[in-house]
Amino acid sequence: MDKILIVEDDWDLNRGIAQRLRKEGYMTFSAYSISEAEQNLLQETEDFSLVLLDVNLPDGEGFSLLPWMKKIKKDSIPVIFLTARDLEEDALKGYELGAVDYVTKPFSVNILIKKTDIILNRAKNEPDTDFDDGYLTVCLKQGKVCVQGELCAVTPTEFRILSAFLSAKNQLLTYEMLLEKMWDGGNQFVDKHALAVNIGRLRGKIENDTHKYIANIYGMGYQWTTDS
Repeated sequence: MDKILIVEDDWDLNRGIAQRLRKEGYMTFSAYSISEAEQNLLQETEDFSLVLLDVNLPDGEGFSLLPWMKKIKKDSIPVIFLTARDLEEDALKGYELGAVDYVTKPFSVNILIKKTDIILNRAKNEPDTDFDDGYLTVCLKQGKVCVQGELCAVTPTEFRILSAFLSAKNQLLTYEMLLEKMWDGGNQFVDKHALAVNIGRLRGKIENDTHKYIANIYGMGYQWTTDS
């Protein structure tokens, strides 16, 4: 059963949305502030399928929850913003942060339910794996890497590099592009040597003599050379 977190400080609206969603077969959890939303996201052992997130909350803007979700690796959960603010820049900010939709109050609950159904059905129809050639299996959504059916332990940095390659198969990724992926915008000082070390470690974990995936394009960057 899909679990939906409703983050809305209007008690009546929160309860009304929850009741309708439960009638449609969803499991709902309610939060009335950013801090309560964070507690729900941390405490639940299974990830939520969707977060309905108000922008104006008692302890801050809902916008701030998305970067926090990214830090705790919950950024794969789709988010729909609910807001009374109809400014274009607010909608653009929501999309830039990674929201899948932006609904302005007052809204039709029927339309919200339909949007929810479409988003969750779309997610179910996406492939479970991002790469699988029988030797290496990668599921970015679940954060899993398996080699010959065995779970392979990769570091967060190695996983970001692998994600970058699988998002741009057979395309050249320059050193600068990969460094940005490694350190989320380059907020720490890094260089090509650090990048090479991390890629070398990743290759040591996922490659062998007969399975090669990452090619070094001398003086330019790296490329994922095998598709699936």
